[in-house]
Amino acid sequence: MLNALLYVTTLLVWGGSWLAIKWQAGPVPTSLSILYRFGLAAALLIALVLLFGRLQRTTRRDQWFCALQGGCLYSCNFIAFYLATGYIASGLVAVVMSTTTLLNAAHNRLFWQQPAGPRFRWAALLGTVGLMLLFSNDLLSQQWSQQTLYGIGFALLGSWLFSLGNMVGVRHAKNGLQPLTYNSWAMLYGCLILLSVTLVQLGFKADSIQQMAWWDSNPRYFWGLLYLAVLASVVGFNVYLLLVARIGANSAAYTLVGTPVIALTLSSLFEDYRWTSTGMIGLLVVIAGNLLVLGKPPAIGSMRCWWRMMRKRLLAF
Repeated sequence: MLNALLYVTTLLVWGGSWLAIKWQAGPVPTSLSILYRFGLAAALLIALVLLFGRLQRTTRRDQWFCALQGGCLYSCNFIAFYLATGYIASGLVAVVMSTTTLLNAAHNRLFWQQPAGPRFRWAALLGTVGLMLLFSNDLLSQQWSQQTLYGIGFALLGSWLFSLGNMVGVRHAKNGLQPLTYNSWAMLYGCLILLSVTLVQLGFKADSIQQMAWWDSNPRYFWGLLYLAVLASVVGFNVYLLLVARIGANSAAYTLVGTPVIALTLSSLFEDYRWTSTGMIGLLVVIAGNLLVLGKPPAIGSMRCWWRMMRKRLLAF
């Protein structure tokens, strides 16, 4: 039940982040918006960890891996995803992101010698097919040009980096580190990387820095940033990496297949997205894949246990 709760929480929180990310689009440079997000998230997370005394001691080796995770999960991967949306539709980016489940399976086998089971293979197949049905309109209307290949390349790069960050999370779990500790350090390192990228983009020139748009006065920008920093980052990433430690990187990464469903539901409420019959079929296929990843639904298992107990009592009577 706890695994299911963590899984659903990740789905809901990250599903809403798609709309919040769209609200971040505007005059503020992408790397700076991502820096605001993880800077605020890191400050909140470190304050909470210090307040409750949950910061664990780390070695120099742990710090190197936290820096690597900061580059993979909290900076470079998001830059790649944002660049991808500049070339291709966000729906197509979501389809490419679903390859993280397959990348995690390959990386798990490469780094930890953990082969994927048949249940996961079927779930990955269902997830891929379901997402392609969900975003069939984007796939069919896409002009498959050199620009499209650039977009897919950036989306694959972001997915690969995200998967490597998952593997670092597995490494931390094997060494007894908790998500609150290594996420605090990783987000801090990610902010330093984002700050460096922003300064490189501006060429370290004072004139460019003064002319740059530092803030967007649109209220949506503020509320989107607050959602991304608190819910999607502080809550979402800690819950997700705890899920990685509990059910494995393969199954946890399947949440990336389910989050577009939540995103499309929000789009239908706030952005006039209209569901099609093909999209509904894709939704059902994705839900089936999610249930397969989680295994036997707890409610069914509980009903069977209850029935067996009642049958034994009736026979004893």
